[in-house]
Amino acid sequence: MHNSKLEFLLEEFPRLLLTLPPDAPGKWGLMNAHQMVEHFIDAVLVAAGKIPVPQLTPEDKLPKMKAFLFSDMPFQENTKNPLIKDIPPAPRLADMETAVSELRRAFKAFIESYKEDPAKEIINPFFGPLDFNGQQQLLHKHALHHLRQFGIDA
Repeated sequence: MHNSKLEFLLEEFPRLLLTLPPDAPGKWGLMNAHQMVEHFIDAVLVAAGKIPVPQLTPEDKLPKMKAFLFSDMPFQENTKNPLIKDIPPAPRLADMETAVSELRRAFKAFIESYKEDPAKEIINPFFGPLDFNGQQQLLHKHALHHLRQFGIDA
């Protein structure tokens, strides 16, 4: 199950996140760095099937959404997520180190959830049912989006 995108998510991404001050503002959006890490933990737990969510995208729009997902096109700045409130919630975790540690734990849960069956599909609210490869692609694209948001080129 190892490849460069997964290795990036497990190794490089957490390391880069720890270079950010917790209260660092993004170039866009309202989340600070700590809030973004906690947002990303939730995204990983959705990918792991630990936070079940309904599919919001109509079936007839999924092919276009999946074509975007597997393209090199980045998420646009200020991409609206209807599952997130306009005002970001206060951090749940004590500090940035704890948040990144929880993110690492979430990634382990993600890998574990697909260990027996990488072809199994878990619903993503925007991209529909995704197997391990699709979830990994989404998490990688999502990670790059948030690194850009905080001025980190990866």
